[in-house]
Amino acid sequence: MAGAPLFSAEKCALIVIDVQDYFLAKLPHGWRTPLVERIAWLMQVASLLDIPVIATAEDIASDGPLVPALEKQLRAGASVHDKKVFGLSGQADILDAVRGTGRSECVVVGLETDVCIAHSALGLIDQGFRVAAIDDATASPPPHHEAGLRRMAAGGVVLTNTKGIYYEWVRDLATHARVKSRINLPLPPGLTL
Repeated sequence: MAGAPLFSAEKCALIVIDVQDYFLAKLPHGWRTPLVERIAWLMQVASLLDIPVIATAEDIASDGPLVPALEKQLRAGASVHDKKVFGLSGQADILDAVRGTGRSECVVVGLETDVCIAHSALGLIDQGFRVAAIDDATASPPPHHEAGLRRMAAGGVVLTNTKGIYYEWVRDLATHARVKSRINLPLPPGLTL
């Protein structure tokens, strides 16, 4: 969307979608760990900036839980929503949780780009949210990742990357220094600040 403003930490919720071993196993082996590390890092940044984090896992009884590396980044007492639909806005309890944050912008990460990420992002736009998808913190088995990114872009989702959203959230050198000094995870491979 031309002329769209930057995403703001005060207006954003981070939505972590379906990062489960069942879906990770479909990805090329070398993609799996870096993807999880980028998502965990973004979750920690969000926590440090008081950005609400909502996590889903698709059909937990069948496909398993959110991976432990991400579950431990959730705030104490936070639950992982058991998602039974591809687009999360089609499930009332998850949509209510997103609305309950009081935020008008959503940043989506997770799996899979062309299905649950795209359906969720486009559904959230339809519900009145402004949405960004993080291209290096989402994935689908090739060649479906690129198709999902194209579909979202055509539908009005802003595409950016981990570094880009980080700097949109921190905005100034003082906040950058404060957040960077408090992150206790290593910088994910390939990410420079």
